[in-house]
Amino acid sequence: MNPAVTNLVLMLVAMQVSKKLDFEDPTTLFYVRLAFVVGQSLTLLIYLYVRFTIVKKNDLTTLKYLDAPNKMAGESESKLITTTVKDYDLKQIDSAIKGVFTGLAMTGFMHLYMKFANPLVMQSISPVKGALESNIVKIHLFNTPAVGDLKRPFKAAPSILSGLTGGDVKTDKSSIEKAEIAGTGGVKEE
Repeated sequence: MNPAVTNLVLMLVAMQVSKKLDFEDPTTLFYVRLAFVVGQSLTLLIYLYVRFTIVKKNDLTTLKYLDAPNKMAGESESKLITTTVKDYDLKQIDSAIKGVFTGLAMTGFMHLYMKFANPLVMQSISPVKGALESNIVKIHLFNTPAVGDLKRPFKAAPSILSGLTGGDVKTDKSSIEKAEIAGTGGVKEE
């Protein structure tokens, strides 16, 4: 099923569940907080295990692609990126780990400072679901071959800002050769 649809269904169910819970009861609040901590910990453990797997595999296959220009930053030309599969995967998983901590900080602020308990219900399930549906986890945890949608570099999910932030990355041989000859970019990530 489409992840966007399941996210919507999950959000609606979590909202209905949170309406039924009595957050004034300290026992209920304790269990909701516990579920939140367990969900965040499980998400972080999944990502850390995948990171360990990436380092252990040490796939040094060269990966070249043209990164789409970020129009919001004033970029007009694509940059040629030359990296390895290991470095690309580590960059992806490190970004996902930062996302866990960002979500943790935002939800913590909303709960501790603004006294909202409803986000705890949603954030105890959503990050785990997101982690299990991410491309990098599918490849390294579930050993799914990196073909089709899982081919590196991963395609960005369509969003409202796609037109402003650039498009998809280009991986076709002619575009890469043209960028190498033109000398545009040539960024080697280490």
